[in-house]
Amino acid sequence: MFKNKSILVTGGTGSFGKKFVEIVSKKYSNQIKKLIIFSRDELKQHEMSQVFNIDKYPFIRFFIGDVRDKERLNKAFKDIDYVIHAAALKQVPTSEYNPFETIKTNILGTQNVVDACIDNNVEKLVALSTDKASSPINLYGATKLCSDKLVVGSQNTKGNIKFTACVVRYGNVLGSRGSVLPEFIKQKRKNLFTITSEEMTRFNILLEDGIKLVLWSLKNSKGGEIFIPKIPSFKVIDLAKAIDNKCKIKIIGIRPGEKLHEEMISVSESYNTVDFGNYYSILPNFHDYSRDQYIKKFGGKKVKKNFSYNSFENKDYLSITDLKKLIKDFKF
Repeated sequence: MFKNKSILVTGGTGSFGKKFVEIVSKKYSNQIKKLIIFSRDELKQHEMSQVFNIDKYPFIRFFIGDVRDKERLNKAFKDIDYVIHAAALKQVPTSEYNPFETIKTNILGTQNVVDACIDNNVEKLVALSTDKASSPINLYGATKLCSDKLVVGSQNTKGNIKFTACVVRYGNVLGSRGSVLPEFIKQKRKNLFTITSEEMTRFNILLEDGIKLVLWSLKNSKGGEIFIPKIPSFKVIDLAKAIDNKCKIKIIGIRPGEKLHEEMISVSESYNTVDFGNYYSILPNFHDYSRDQYIKKFGGKKVKKNFSYNSFENKDYLSITDLKKLIKDFKF
């Protein structure tokens, strides 16, 4: 898949980008022509370049740039085969306080990425999404829903070029920046966990598994799908207990823009959803895109009527013991 191919990752110095580069550079270093880390943070690029130095990884390049800058994207995307779009503003409270900044990055920035892909004959685009894009209740989720629609809709505007675009949607990445685990580790030192609700649940995915799905999607997407992995759920209060069951717990109530349970496929989306065993695929709502024809051609099966994929009703739950095993390598 990567033989003599050039790959670019937007937001490449984030949690996903760093792990993606680590995995891909180890597994496909003898195949890749070029791997570009595109981001706007020069310090993070400098720090990352110390790990992936040019002597050991001569195919890796670092490009300073912002997805808001279409001209820079067009230069960066020249002769690129695959684009992984991971750049986004992701903090819910920050987005609520700075709404148009989030719109400029997550919506206008994504359209710039799509346009640059089409203008430069990029073969494939995989854009990262979030559970918050399903039935969004905050601005971040709403902008990611728009972003998803722009990527999916690019299949209608690409013309006759060979270009496929898809979206990968998954929930909480254990231990990533901004996730609950690093915050709980800090709170443990103060002997007090603050939890919004005893009932709150979240999906859990390891970063490595998220990257596996991205690589699978890059290879297998037919264009316009939103791919969702089947992953376990956990109770947030159980994660706190897995870290330290002797710490005090304070219930502080749900914050503005926060959901009690994560949702990755809504009931409305289920009418276009195909079950492929280890993952789901939400098909686009194009007038000529038939779920029955898709299943006939590529396999899979329809989900049940009024199906919803959320962290509360999920049948696969992590116990406190399971969570302890998952977090044992994190520093407390």
